[in-house]
Amino acid sequence: MNKKRMEIGTEGRHKESNWLIRRQVPLLLLLSLFCKTASEQIRYSVPEEMEKGSIVGNLAKDLGLNSGEIADRNLHILSLGKKQYFTVSAQNGNLYVNERIDREEICGKTALCLINFEVMVENPMNIFHINVAVQDINDNTPRFLNEDIRLEPSELTLSGAKFVLRYAADPDVGMNSLQNYMLMPNQYFTLETREREDGNKYAELVLSKQLDRESESSFHLTLLAVDGGKPPKTGTAKIWIDVIDANDNPPVFAQEIYKVSMKESAPKGSSVVQVKATDRDEGSYGQISYSFSSITESTRKMFLLDPQNGTITVIATLDFEETDAYTMTIEAKDGGGLVAHCNVEIKISDENDNAPDIILVSLSSPIPEDSASGVLIAVFNVNDRDSEENGKVTCQLQNDLPFKIVSTSSNYYKLLTTGSLDRENTPEYNITITAADKGTPSLSMQKTITVKISDVNDNPPIFEKSSYTAYVQENNPSGVSIFKIKVSDLDQDRNSEIIYSILNSNIKELPISSCISINSETGTIYAQRSFDYEQFRDFEVQVKAQDGGSPPLSSNTTVKVFIVDKNDNRPQILYPSKGVEGSALFEMIPHSASADYLVTKVVAVDADSGHNAWLSYHLLQATEPGLFTIGHHTGEIRTSRTFLERDVVKQRLIVLVKDNGHPALSATVTLNLVFAENFQEAIPEMKNQSTSPDYQSDLQFYLVLALALISFLFLLAVILAILMKLRQSGNPKFLPCFGPVPSKAGTIFPPNYEDGTLPYSYQVCLSSESRKNEFTFLTPNVQIADIVLCGDKSGVPLIGNDGNTSNSEMEHGDQLASEKIYSPYYPGVLSSVVVLEAFQVTEIMTDGKELVKAHK
Repeated sequence: MNKKRMEIGTEGRHKESNWLIRRQVPLLLLLSLFCKTASEQIRYSVPEEMEKGSIVGNLAKDLGLNSGEIADRNLHILSLGKKQYFTVSAQNGNLYVNERIDREEICGKTALCLINFEVMVENPMNIFHINVAVQDINDNTPRFLNEDIRLEPSELTLSGAKFVLRYAADPDVGMNSLQNYMLMPNQYFTLETREREDGNKYAELVLSKQLDRESESSFHLTLLAVDGGKPPKTGTAKIWIDVIDANDNPPVFAQEIYKVSMKESAPKGSSVVQVKATDRDEGSYGQISYSFSSITESTRKMFLLDPQNGTITVIATLDFEETDAYTMTIEAKDGGGLVAHCNVEIKISDENDNAPDIILVSLSSPIPEDSASGVLIAVFNVNDRDSEENGKVTCQLQNDLPFKIVSTSSNYYKLLTTGSLDRENTPEYNITITAADKGTPSLSMQKTITVKISDVNDNPPIFEKSSYTAYVQENNPSGVSIFKIKVSDLDQDRNSEIIYSILNSNIKELPISSCISINSETGTIYAQRSFDYEQFRDFEVQVKAQDGGSPPLSSNTTVKVFIVDKNDNRPQILYPSKGVEGSALFEMIPHSASADYLVTKVVAVDADSGHNAWLSYHLLQATEPGLFTIGHHTGEIRTSRTFLERDVVKQRLIVLVKDNGHPALSATVTLNLVFAENFQEAIPEMKNQSTSPDYQSDLQFYLVLALALISFLFLLAVILAILMKLRQSGNPKFLPCFGPVPSKAGTIFPPNYEDGTLPYSYQVCLSSESRKNEFTFLTPNVQIADIVLCGDKSGVPLIGNDGNTSNSEMEHGDQLASEKIYSPYYPGVLSSVVVLEAFQVTEIMTDGKELVKAHK
C-alpha cells in the first residue's frame, strides 16, 4: 500500500472551509494468522472550537474503503474509556466533530496538540491510528492573575531600578499567546519585557527618574498585556505606586534561579527548597518577608511558602503524569518596601505508581458451542501511565482454559479460542487476564471477562397461568396500565426475547385496538380508552407470546378484564320532580294528621351499582325541625307529632339524598307542605308562595313577638276607649273630628256599635279642614261570621260618611294608616286593618285567613 499523508489546516475560525488536507498511511503489517491488523496512521489538522457536527475529513475514503464496505466492515472508533471528540458516520464514512475541542483544556501550553485515537474495521480486523492536530485560535484574552499591582518604592531608589511585575496568563500558544506588555506613558517609569526559561513573558518596571515623595507620594499606572492574534486581544492591570522614605538597600537573593528535583511520591509537608535573601539595612528595613510574586493557581494549590524563612513545602499530592514541572517567582520585600525576585524551577521525577489499566475494546459473547478453534473472542487494550520501563506491560491468562492471548500493536491484544467448546459441560467461562509492568516493584492489574456459550431455540415461552384476571376502575385515563403478563423462556438471549401481541377478543361493538393495547416488549396491557361500567362490565382478550428464535416458538393465554364500578353518578330524584314552586312541589296535610302520618315519599335512583348505589335520605332543613321525620333508607316523610295551633301552616323542607360512595355524591329537593283540610283552604298559601315571608321556627322569637303585639294592642284599646268616651260626652273643644258623626240615609250601623270597652268601629281623620277625607270601616256581626265560616272572599262593603257603599276616594297626600284590634264579637280572633295610600289595597286578616280584599 502506498504511503499517503493528509493534513487539514485553517487560518482562523471563519475560514474553516479552506482546510488543507494531508494524510499518511504507512504499510499494513500482517500481525495474525486469523485476522489481519494493519497499523496505519492518518493525520488531520483542525482548528479548536469547531462546532459540533463539523466535518473533519472522509475517513473511509482515506482508508481506501468504498461506501459499501463502511457498514459491512463496521468502521467505528475505539473509545478506550476516553472522551470522544470525534465520531464516524456509518453512512458515508465522514469524520465529524462530536464534542467541543478546547486546545487549552486538552494540551495546555504544549505547542503541538494532538488528539490520538484508533478506529477499527472488521472482516478482516484492522486497527488504524488517527492523529488530529488541534490548531490554536486566538480565543483567550491575556489575563493578569492580580489586576491590582501595588508597589512601594523608596524615594531613594536610584534610576534604573527594576520592579518585576506579575505576568499575565494567556492559555493560547504561538502568536496567539502573550507577546508584549505596554505601559501608560508617565515621567517616572518605562517598561521592559522579559522571557523566562519556560517561555513565559513578564514585564519589568524600570525607574527612569528618581522619585520624590514630597512632590508626589502616590500615583497609578495602567499596564497592558497584548497577544499576537489578529485582531490582538489585551488584558489590563492597575499599578498602584506608593512612594516611601529612606530605604536604600534592597534585598538580594543568594541565587537568581533555584532548580530542584523531587519524586512524585514526596509526602505532604515535605520541604522542597529554602530561598534566602539578605538586606544590609538594619531594623525594619532589614526584615525580609517572602511571598509568591508570579504563580499559577494550580501551582499555588501544590506548594506553600513560609513568609518568614522562605521555605517552600508540598501541600498536595504530586503526580508526574499530571504535571512534570513547576515554575514560580518568589518575591523578597524588606520593611522599607524594597523587593527582589528569584525564580524556582521544580522538576518531578517519575515513579512506578500506576498499575496497568486493562480496557476491553470489543467482546463476542455469547459464542456458539460449535465454534471452531481460532475464533476471535475479544480485543482489549493495556495502558500504563508511567514512563520508560515502568510503562512496559506483559499479559497472560490464568488457569488452563481453551483460549490464548495474541499481541497485535500499540498495546492491543486479541483473545482467541484454542479448542472445542461444550455448553453442556461449561455454559460460560470466566477468563482472568493479568497485565504486569516491568517497574520495581512490579505492579499488576487483573480483569475477568465472562464469555457465555449460546444455545439453540428449543423451548417455547411459558405463561405462569393458563388464564389471567385483571380489574380496572371505570373512568380510567386513556393509556393507563391495567395488567402485566409474565412469561418465562428457558432459552437464552434472543431465543428468550418475548414479543407480545393481542390475537382477538370477545368485544363485538368496537375494534380491539380502540379498547386496549399491549407493550410488545414488556407484556404490559394498557387501556386505550376510558371504560364505563354502565356500558359494559367485562371482556376477554387472547394474548400471544412469541420468542425471537429461528424458527420462533409461541404460546397463548386468555386475559379476562373486569370493569370496576366507580361512584361517578349522582342520585337522580324521580319524585317529587323539580318544577315551578307553588305547583308540583306542594303537598297538603290535613290538620287532623296524627303522629307517624305518611306525608309523601322521596323517590331517587342511582346509575351506579353496589355500595355506590345505596341511597340514604336526610332532612337537611325544615321550618319546624321537630315536626317531620324522614326514613333513612325509604325516603318516607312522616309527621313526628300532631299539628298544633302555634305551628306554621306552610312548611318548607329540604331533603338531601346521598349515595354510599367514596366520596359520596348527593342531590337535594325542596318540598312545600301546607296544613289544610281541602284544596280550597290550601290555595291561599300556594298563591302567596312568592310573597309570603319565611316563618322562623324559633319559639322564643314568636313569644317575644306575641308579647310585643299584645302590649301594643292593649295600649291601642285603652286609647280607643278614651277617645270613644270623649266622643260620647258631646262636642269636644279639641279633636273635633272625634265628635259624633251625623248619620245619613243609607248608612248601615249595628245597633250596639258603641257598646263595650273596645268598639270594633272607629273613624280615621286625615284632614281637619274637610270631612270629605273621613271614612269608617263597618263590619256587621253576621257578615263577618259568614265570611269566616264560608271562606267567601267576594269583599266587604266599605261604608263612608255619605251613607253610600263604594270604594272611597282619597285625595292626593293621604297617608297610610294601619291598626290591629281585637274584635269584641269574636274574642281571641286577631284582626288586622291595613289601609294603603290612595286606597290601593285594604286587607282584613283573621288568624292568617284573608277576609276582605279591595282594590281601587
